Amino acid sequence: MADKSKKIPGPHIVVCIKPVPDPARWDKLELDPDTMLLNRNEVPAVINALDLNALEQALAIKETSGARISVLTMAPAAAEDELREALAMGCDGAYLASDRAFAGADTLATARCLAAAIAKIGGADLVFCGGYSVDGSTAQVGPQIAELLGIPDLTHVVSLELAGHGLRAACKVEEGTLVAECDLPALVTFDREANRPRLPTMPGIRRARAIAVISWNAIDLGLDPDSVGLKGSPTQMLSVFTQSHGRKGEVLSGSAAEMADTLVAKLRADKALD
Repeated sequence: MADKSKKIPGPHIVVCIKPVPDPARWDKLELDPDTMLLNRNEVPAVINALDLNALEQALAIKETSGARISVLTMAPAAAEDELREALAMGCDGAYLASDRAFAGADTLATARCLAAAIAKIGGADLVFCGGYSVDGSTAQVGPQIAELLGIPDLTHVVSLELAGHGLRAACKVEEGTLVAECDLPALVTFDREANRPRLPTMPGIRRARAIAVISWNAIDLGLDPDSVGLKGSPTQMLSVFTQSHGRKGEVLSGSAAEMADTLVAKLRADKALD
C-alpha cells in the first residue's frame, strides 16, 4: 500500500528570462556603428514582458502542485537584479550564464548556451519561455532550445493544464486557437493572453536577498568559445544605420496656378510623377 503521508514532488520548471531595455525608455537607445549592436548603457533593463507571463504560469503550477522553479538567463552580471526580481515573485533558484564570450549572440548561439545551462542545472520537466522578446521578436530561442534538448515544444500558448505525465495547451495560430497535447519533458512559450503576471511582495523581496545566484561562464557550461557569442552565430548583421527623421521644407510662392505648376514640375523632376 502506498504511503499517503509521503508528499509527491511536483515538476521542476526552468523559466528562461531575458533582460531587455525598458520599452518606456527606447528613445534613449542608440546603435553602435562599429559593433552593429544596440548600446544599452543609457537604458535600464527590465524582464521581457512575455517572460513575466512564463514566470506567472510556473508560479501558478507551483501553488497547486508544489513545483520547484529555477529561473535562468544569459546576460551580463548586472542581470542579477532581474533574477532577484523573479526570486521575489516566488522562484526557488536562480542561474546566470555570463561571459564576455556570449556577447553578440544570435538566437542559435543564445539557445545553445541556455540549453547547456539547463542540462547543468540537472534538466527540467518543463522549460518555460516568453513567446518572443520585445527587442528581437524572432520567437526562435524557445523552439531552438527544445531542439537542442531533444524535447517537444508548444508555442504561443494562451492556456495550459498538466495531466499525469503530459500537458494540454491552447496555442495561438493564424486561424484562431489550436489545442495540442504532448508528453513531458517539454518546452512551452507563452503569449500575454495566458495570464496576468503578479508583482513581487515585500516578504518575497526579503527572501530573495538570502538566495545565492549561481553564475556560470562558457567553460563552466562546457561550451567551446567558438560556438557561442558572435563567433558561434550563423546570423550576423551586415549593415545597420539610424534612420534620419529630418524633413526638408520648401515654400512656394505665386498664384495658386503658378504654385501648382511649380509643384508638378518638382515632382516630375524627382520622378514622383510620370
